[in-house]
Amino acid sequence: MVFLSLYDHHHMMTVMPTPTTRKELSHDRILDVASRAIRRTGYRGLGVADIMKEAGLTHGGFYAHFASRDALLVEAMQRASRDSQAALAEATAHRMAKGSSRFAALVWAYLHDTNLDRPDQGCVVAALASEMTRQDDAVREEARQRVTDLMALVQAALPSGTEPGQAAVVTATLVGALQLARTLGGPQGLALLAQTREALIQRHDTPS
Repeated sequence: MVFLSLYDHHHMMTVMPTPTTRKELSHDRILDVASRAIRRTGYRGLGVADIMKEAGLTHGGFYAHFASRDALLVEAMQRASRDSQAALAEATAHRMAKGSSRFAALVWAYLHDTNLDRPDQGCVVAALASEMTRQDDAVREEARQRVTDLMALVQAALPSGTEPGQAAVVTATLVGALQLARTLGGPQGLALLAQTREALIQRHDTPS
């Protein structure tokens, strides 16, 4: 399956057990809310009281699930990455089924027009990169892992024989283009996404 070759084989996505107990279900609900919140409003927008309220739980129950707010941030980044990579894999596989190369399909999926206005459902690196260096050690280390994983994903999609180091350049281009396009918004943002897609595919794709 394309989904497996894109993600499981490259260790991009950890398969998590399905929550079954009440505590596991509550924990999962908190992470779902928090993972969307950090991508929508940034690290500072992650208020514990608001997250617990949105998850339908009491504020006092927070420490039954997480040792600290930073612990929640770390797990929320992991969840955000897992969810966005699953969506990216599905979109990439869909485009590959229509004849696109792996690299072109990944570029189209990451820089798709629909990603312009939905940061809370998209890549956690693009949503938070400008804030990552300002966080405490545990959060920064998790942020580094998210960047490393994204670069590995790009590396796996690049055609064989691509110059070493290009995965980092392409990753930076993808993330930066998405961030700037969201800042510009509207027709300008859409134009930037289209121009970046074209430039990356023209530069790195290998015709079949």
